[in-house]
Amino acid sequence: MNLEKLFGSVTGIGSLPHTGVEEALQLIFTYFRQLPHWPQLPRRSAAEGFAAQYLDPLFQRELIVTREGRTAPYFDHEHPLWEERCLSLLELLVDENPSAVEEFAFPRDAAAGFYGFLDAAERLPAETICLKGQLSGPVTIGFQVTDASGKPSFYNPPLRELLVKTLAAQARWQASRLQSSGRPALLFIDDPGLYSYGSSSAVGLGKAEIQAALGEIIAAVRATGCFSGVHCCAGADWSLLFELPLDLVSFDAYEFFPSMQACAEELENFLRRGGALAWGIVPTSEKAWQESPASLQRLWEEKIESLVRLGVSEPLLRRQYLITPACGTGTLQPELAAQVYRLAAGLAERL
Repeated sequence: MNLEKLFGSVTGIGSLPHTGVEEALQLIFTYFRQLPHWPQLPRRSAAEGFAAQYLDPLFQRELIVTREGRTAPYFDHEHPLWEERCLSLLELLVDENPSAVEEFAFPRDAAAGFYGFLDAAERLPAETICLKGQLSGPVTIGFQVTDASGKPSFYNPPLRELLVKTLAAQARWQASRLQSSGRPALLFIDDPGLYSYGSSSAVGLGKAEIQAALGEIIAAVRATGCFSGVHCCAGADWSLLFELPLDLVSFDAYEFFPSMQACAEELENFLRRGGALAWGIVPTSEKAWQESPASLQRLWEEKIESLVRLGVSEPLLRRQYLITPACGTGTLQPELAAQVYRLAAGLAERL
């Protein structure tokens, strides 16, 4: 399938506030019929959290641990068995046997929405043309998981390599499972931590390191034949992403649109290469109650016009797009999450 078939589609970022899988799937299948996503359900348990969900192989081998008195999980690289444990993981990463690949699967108790989504493959809407998945990005996880001294592990090259290779392996497994239904798949790397690049709080965060980390995961996704995207729900230097071999860049167009205006030239080049923007123009806050599909359409038109004035091709902007909520809805009340999904679907129908 060509990426063009996804242009104009609507989908979600990932998380929902429900604790029941069926309730979450019903919402997704109602509003995102062409491009449904599997639901992350962080309120079910701590195991479904943004970082923990994807790092089970590292926890199982005690490369990452949590201890009383520590506010964040950390790499236990001072343990006497550290090198032995690293070797065990690295051997697994190069093992192409199916049993080795399954080591990077979601634990059942950490991704009820994913397995429920796969089980529902036979009752996907008839309009479904592609399935969407997501995984946490290396910058965000690299700041949430520290080294033994409490410093973000992304700053430590060997630890960063372990994170990135584990995420890449999980991405390959997830993409393959999504495509097992016989439909194409799209995988978003959700990396809100990208906003830190260039800030005074992350002086040592380098562009080359960020792009190399994301690039390895993107390559793993593309190797499966899956479409690739990166999502950041904050202001970011979008040139970081536009220079990568991505199919889609997903951004919060409602609250952080000026950051996209600052990268107009890079955006134009990205669109000319065939990439698409996923416009997160539906607010994932109480502001959603004050909006309608018509008001969001007017807002979208204003933002399109502002980019055109900056030199971005209007035909490309109006053709190569998706519509999404600005971010996940896992922290919202279910009624508000449903409103967000209604708005996104209603806007997509109007465009």
